[in-house]
Formats: sequence, C-alpha cells, structure tokens
Amino acid sequence: QVQFVESGGGLVQPGGSLRLSCAASGIIFRIYDMGWYRQAPGKQRELVARISVGGSTNAADSVKGRFIISRDNAKNTVYLQMNSLKPEDTAVYYCNAVSINDYWGQGTQVTVSS
Repeated sequence: QVQFVESGGGLVQPGGSLRLSCAASGIIFRIYDMGWYRQAPGKQRELVARISVGGSTNAADSVKGRFIISRDNAKNTVYLQMNSLKPEDTAVYYCNAVSINDYWGQGTQVTVSS
C-alpha cells in the first residue's frame, strides 16, 4: 500500500527555520521524482519544490533561495529544509511522488507567526 507520512511541522517565528521529513512506503522510491506541496486555507494545493531521481532540484519562485529539498534513497525519505520563514508560508505541507499525485498523507502543519 502506498503511503506518505510527513512530520516536522510546528509553530515558528518569522525568520525561523524548520526541517520537514516525509517517509514513503509501498513504492520503489528511488525511481520517482518527489515533490513537496503545500495548501494554505482557502487556496489550492501547490508544488513548492521537487527533486528528480538524479538529485536535480527545482523550487517555486516564492520559496527559491529559502527552501531546500533533498532525498535519502536508502531511507525512502524526502526532506524540506525551510529557512527565513514568512507568515505566507503558513500551510499544511505534503509530499508525494510527482507522477503518482495520489494517496495523499495527513500532511504536517507549518505556522509562521510572532
């Protein structure tokens, strides 16, 4: 059964940092491009960063230079290092295999507030 389990969210002040983790199971992790997505209240889910099977990364303009995606194929885990957080980064964060785009997990809440 395909499963994505996100963790690492929390409440942080503007300018702070968080590191999110996502453990994947039920897939051959190393053959999938992986992505981190977020959904803020009243908004559509959006892709914020993705990493290819070869390790190439892309990030949305809104997070470029602040968020870093990485992966550990031995642990079937993808990470999102979030720095210089802003209130507009507040959202539920999810991970998924980009080409699967299904079996969404519960996500992890990130709240940026003073």
